[in-house]
Amino acid sequence: MAVIANRRSVMTLYSRPTCIHSHRTRLVLAEKNINIDIVNVDGPDLPEDLMDLNPYHSVPTLVDRDLVLYDSRVIIEYLDERFPHPPLMPVDPVTRAQFRLALFRIETDWYSLAEQFESDGERRLAAKPKKMLRESILASAELFDAGRYFLSDDFSLVDCTIAPVLWRLPAYGIELGSQAKPIERYMKRVFDRPSFQESLTELEQEMRL
Repeated sequence: MAVIANRRSVMTLYSRPTCIHSHRTRLVLAEKNINIDIVNVDGPDLPEDLMDLNPYHSVPTLVDRDLVLYDSRVIIEYLDERFPHPPLMPVDPVTRAQFRLALFRIETDWYSLAEQFESDGERRLAAKPKKMLRESILASAELFDAGRYFLSDDFSLVDCTIAPVLWRLPAYGIELGSQAKPIERYMKRVFDRPSFQESLTELEQEMRL
């Protein structure tokens, strides 16, 4: 998905085609059917305008008129509030806090390991982080069966965060094995969503060919 909209819009997203943080942002955009220009950032060199906009020189970076956001969690929560339909976070403060805690744990336990794949020039995950990531995902197997989606019967920002990691498991060299039936059912439900398919770049599609 190089560009969601055919026409130029006021919003622009700078995104790397294989970055999990960029992917979850693209998934939120697709789920909400938001018209936005997506600028694919390939290679180590960033566009000059992005370097001027973002002091951390990172992706994803969202530009909405005079607003510039450059943390994927901040971006996806902003998009959910800016475009409230369909809602991707619960209204109830207690449940919302539980979802935010789940986001924090996924980012801390899964994304921190997956990022080692992103930063490795040879695109591989070393044995120790691979083992840790596999065990951490399997430890959550029962939660994948608690509802139609993770922690809920409604698709949420938590699913938008989990799905990019699970999609990349073959690229990481991770097989979950026979204990993962609930996770496999969950993956089929999420990966079959039109929004998920729309969120994939060509390079991400190739991760499961």
